[in-house]
Amino acid sequence: MQKPAKIILGIDPGTLVMGYGLIRVTGTKTELLELGVLKPGNVKDGYKKLQLIFNTVSGLITKYQPDAFAIEAPFFGKNVQSMLKLGRAQGVAIAAAMRHGLEVTEYSPKKVKQSITGNGNAGKEQVMKMLQALLSFKESPRHFDATDALAVALCHHFQVNAVLGKSTAGSKGWDDFIKKNPGRVLKK
Repeated sequence: MQKPAKIILGIDPGTLVMGYGLIRVTGTKTELLELGVLKPGNVKDGYKKLQLIFNTVSGLITKYQPDAFAIEAPFFGKNVQSMLKLGRAQGVAIAAAMRHGLEVTEYSPKKVKQSITGNGNAGKEQVMKMLQALLSFKESPRHFDATDALAVALCHHFQVNAVLGKSTAGSKGWDDFIKKNPGRVLKK
């Protein structure tokens, strides 16, 4: 008997560009449902931006009925105003998830990169290339915010399965992945 599918919504918060990514996990199969960006930066009124973020996240939840919600934690920057705006964007996205009864899990950017590429200092393009390999898609989105959000969703899947002691995608970790996929390993 096949386990029921689980849908995970990942968010990369932002007031200029917010990324979102959704995956469906069925047994050991993980597939991309949707990834994209919202550009609240086009809206001048700061409160209207927040309302747009809330409504967009709510709309994605209503449309896809995810089982889990994962969001990237803000990194620490030197510009206090930027950090406040980012915190507000993250807060309204979290509020939308909670409004729909979803449990919220937050991941640091370093944790997301480590989970996807094995390197917590990986670049955005490296993360995107690994996502393309893991989820079998070829499109290169115009904004890395979309793939960052997708990485958050996949990171959540990997973290939950690691806690539960399950292997992901039928592998036994990175060593097993490298043995099975020597052509995907970049040698320096």
